[in-house]
Amino acid sequence: MQTCPLCHHQSADVFVEDRLRAYFRCQACALIFADPAALLAPEDEKAVYDQHENNPTDQGYRRFLNRLAEPLSERLGPAPLDGLDFGCGPGPTLSVMLAEMGHRMAIYDPYFADEPAVLETTYDFVTCTEAIEHFYTPAREWSRLLNMVKPGGWLGLMTKLATDAEAFARWHYKNDPTHVSFFSRETFCFLARRDGLSVEFVGNDVILLRKTQ
Repeated sequence: MQTCPLCHHQSADVFVEDRLRAYFRCQACALIFADPAALLAPEDEKAVYDQHENNPTDQGYRRFLNRLAEPLSERLGPAPLDGLDFGCGPGPTLSVMLAEMGHRMAIYDPYFADEPAVLETTYDFVTCTEAIEHFYTPAREWSRLLNMVKPGGWLGLMTKLATDAEAFARWHYKNDPTHVSFFSRETFCFLARRDGLSVEFVGNDVILLRKTQ
């Protein structure tokens, strides 16, 4: 048994094993997480991220991010509002798109935009696209995200959702060595109940949560 890095329940057992590592699934919150012994060192993790070539002039990347930007903006109400894009990566783009919609945007990334001051305030909305699956300590990062959202504010996420063990074993998404925390609908519903959030699933990989208290 492993201790879940998200809810700290001591009930996570082996879910799937492949030639690279084992994956555990928490019986309480359903988070699937990679064997902690297989986590990359920071310099190796960053080396993978340095290969990413996302940038705000890439129209395909903009269309991808618009799957979150559009439904989120429909729920936010009139601009300008204050937002933070957490885990923006080496080519911040969602923040540019939301700024173009009239919002005041800040960015944060532990490797590419490490400005801790932006984490010390609260926002009308926080976005985190294709980053939550990289969280080594998801309990700490989840708490940080929620603490930055004002009451009534929104948390907009993009991540591929895990399903059953058979599908997970074949899932290419798990093969990225920097993907270590895999959330499912069940996990987000658990977090919503626990933390006083409403939750909506938009398509296959967009999750919109609202702080109701």
